[in-house]
Amino acid sequence: MRAMILAAGLGKRMQPLTADKPKPLVRAGDKTLIDYQIERLITAGVTGVVINHFYLGSMIEEHLGDGSRFGIEILYSREPIRLETAGGIIKSLPKLKDDSFIVVNADIWTDFDFSTLHAIDGLDCLAHLVLVENAEHNPHGDFFIDAQGKVYENHESRDKRLTFTGISVMHKSLFEGYPIQPLSMVPLLQTAMTQNQVTGEIYSGVWIDVGTPERLQEVNSLITQSAGD
Repeated sequence: MRAMILAAGLGKRMQPLTADKPKPLVRAGDKTLIDYQIERLITAGVTGVVINHFYLGSMIEEHLGDGSRFGIEILYSREPIRLETAGGIIKSLPKLKDDSFIVVNADIWTDFDFSTLHAIDGLDCLAHLVLVENAEHNPHGDFFIDAQGKVYENHESRDKRLTFTGISVMHKSLFEGYPIQPLSMVPLLQTAMTQNQVTGEIYSGVWIDVGTPERLQEVNSLITQSAGD
């Protein structure tokens, strides 16, 4: 399977660290956030990566190149205007090639094992989401999951929502009929959920949305602690 790394955000909450670089190039320990993502995807057997970018995106291309130093093919989708999550994926579909593919945000820190993700059929399942217990910065969560592993926006079988990690497998059929234009993933997922076509899993390992300098410091503390063990 191939993977898409979403890297077109502006990184406003990460200022001043993103004043002169895009957020995926912010360093945690001795590597950039996007370096860690690519290395974990390679370990999982991913055969190619597509990265979309907008803000200072040429710096991402200069840093990563064609992927040869990682031993993987890296392709880029340049956005002259921000296309948001779904729009960015739609523009990248020809480069992703596969019917289903992994999608991951560039600005998360996790020890999630991407090799546990599998291709989906595009019929019974249009998207598979990885969810976690809610963090302090997202106390109300995003979605519910039932005992059968189906994900819903509204559901009465659980007493609370869970947080979407920004890790998923998506099928190209989820985007069928939509033009290349700024578009969020939310309405597409909402529609698929009403048709019981979204599955999910709950991950209990390390996951941090590195959206602020404070959360970056949390990641750096984990790296230091790990190095000392």
